[in-house]
Amino acid sequence: MSRLILAEKHSVGQAIAQALGHAEKHDGYMQVGDDLITWAQGHLVDLAAPDEYKDHDWSKWSLNTLPIDPTPAWRWKVSREKGADRQYKVVASLMRRDDVGSLVNACDPDREGEAIFHRIVAHAGVDKPMRRLWVASLEEDAIREALASMKDETDYQGLADAAMIRAKADWLIGMNASRAYSLVYNARFAVGRVQTPTLAMIVDRDRRIAGHVAQPYWKVVAPMGGWKLTGERLDKRTDAEALLRIVNSDDFTFQIFKVDRKQQHDAPPRLYDLTNLQKDMSKLHGLTAARTLAALQSLYEKKLATYPRTDSQFITHDDLDTLRGLVEGDRLVTGFIEPAAKPERPRLELTVNDAKVAGHTAILPTMQANASVLDGLTEDERLVLTRVARRMWEAVGDDYVHDVTNVVANIDPAWMERHQQDCAAFDESQTRFTSRSDQPVSLGWHAIENAKAQEENDDGDETAGNIIPANLVTGISIALIPQCGATLSEGKTKPPKPFTEATLLAAMEHASRWVEDKELKAALDDDESHSGGIGTPATRADVIEKLIRTGYVERKGKQLRSTKQGQELIDVVAPKLKDVALTADMERQLSQVEHGQTDAAQIESEFRGLAAGIPADAQKTVQKDHVQQTTKKRDQESVGPCPRCGADVVKVGKFWQCGTNRREKQADGTWK
Repeated sequence: MSRLILAEKHSVGQAIAQALGHAEKHDGYMQVGDDLITWAQGHLVDLAAPDEYKDHDWSKWSLNTLPIDPTPAWRWKVSREKGADRQYKVVASLMRRDDVGSLVNACDPDREGEAIFHRIVAHAGVDKPMRRLWVASLEEDAIREALASMKDETDYQGLADAAMIRAKADWLIGMNASRAYSLVYNARFAVGRVQTPTLAMIVDRDRRIAGHVAQPYWKVVAPMGGWKLTGERLDKRTDAEALLRIVNSDDFTFQIFKVDRKQQHDAPPRLYDLTNLQKDMSKLHGLTAARTLAALQSLYEKKLATYPRTDSQFITHDDLDTLRGLVEGDRLVTGFIEPAAKPERPRLELTVNDAKVAGHTAILPTMQANASVLDGLTEDERLVLTRVARRMWEAVGDDYVHDVTNVVANIDPAWMERHQQDCAAFDESQTRFTSRSDQPVSLGWHAIENAKAQEENDDGDETAGNIIPANLVTGISIALIPQCGATLSEGKTKPPKPFTEATLLAAMEHASRWVEDKELKAALDDDESHSGGIGTPATRADVIEKLIRTGYVERKGKQLRSTKQGQELIDVVAPKLKDVALTADMERQLSQVEHGQTDAAQIESEFRGLAAGIPADAQKTVQKDHVQQTTKKRDQESVGPCPRCGADVVKVGKFWQCGTNRREKQADGTWK
């Protein structure tokens, strides 16, 4: 009997076939001996749209038809993507062949890969023994090892259940909320389980920026001959000028109250998970999260990097030999880092933590990566592969060692005794002066990356140029150099910085920062078995791109800013639908389902209950003034939001199409 191996993409299918031996090519599949290898085309099977449920009156938008819930008779359809129907027929016919005795799920090793496989099997009506190919690298040795150690597909039932619940929850919440709020406010709103709380974070940040009133402040800065002492912020200019006169007195002296010298050892950073790689690529090179993911996915398919959609920053003990091979010789030195920066004794053990690898290890180059492949890559791929290689070297490198000195000074008590009247207006906290120096001793892992982050630092570095004398000790009195040389520094309080791609990804990853409930906050911060954020490493880039496609967010340079339309949505939507805490807790519950820690049916029921209450909430809390503000004249009739991007579906001539006229999703998440 033959076995059928189903990969998620054609390129992955080719890699598996190459690992098995000489492949015979057929229409939509390949054969190596008794093994048949075929591939999906992403989500070949999707949830049907409401208007495809002919036994319900869901094609017309009406509050009377809400809430929508197809349970238990959910319907699925073959994707309308170009070529999907043809490839589905190939896959389904292979699955149904009498000589195919078993199936192998070789779709991507994550929640979505599990969903793609199970949907196709169910839609094809096939019931055959199934095994799971779980491989983090497409190198031939890795594939052969994974094929030899496959587990039964039932071992991944939690992952499949979580994928199914997530898909249904997103459908139920999105359909009911988008229709309810669009109908109540006579507008076109696209509401999503993850995208709306993400939008709420951006809107809140933008409104805090807009509402910020800059307050001036002043500091007295005293030169000390190669270093400086800086006073505390003073809110009144008159107070600052009075203190400046004191410090610039002919006989003025400070007394040093504290000198704290420490040699700090900064441990290397962890290996990359997807989100942290996306953040650094945004900071260092201005790449969007979608572009970084697209480049890394391509590198994975070219066998140059390991699996991209991981939330782990460690490897296991079983992976140590692979890492040891990567750091041996100059394969990943030449063209990637300066030879002198290579650690003399790479500390591989720093990268190992079996307990924090739940399925996928951290992102690493593969043994096929070297300088010779760089010229054949796109610019994005080259930048991403170089950064992944450099992070590998950083993670096994030596500590960054630097001498840090902190000084606290105040007006010399002896001087104060002689000038009591001058000092009477100030308390001790207002006349406190500080200084800090930070001098590198050994660059360690800092020597690997020479590029500076593109993100601007508006705060300045008060340690720049500061070299505090080694003989400075507590208790001495010291005069300015030159005497009377103090100056007044004026500044203004600043608003929060607008979100960038990097800072928004960080906010999505660490959603517990937006949670007040202590128990939930603690649960979200417990990262042993889940990510305490909203969305997943695999979906966050697409969430950002969807917010931009729907017109709720726009890019302004590197900034992500909410639009008027996005702010209107956040103004009217129910608090729970924009609540970061609720969405993060739903993600936590999905993770518990994935790991078999809770009952899948119960979680699905809870999510259905949440969706069912949305239409009533929208009608109970309607804000009449916003109905007027969001009512718009339309030149074209619309029947609702596009299921792909959320824009209006409009009638053009005799045909219905997305109002954006975008028809094909690109690898970087954009449409054309």
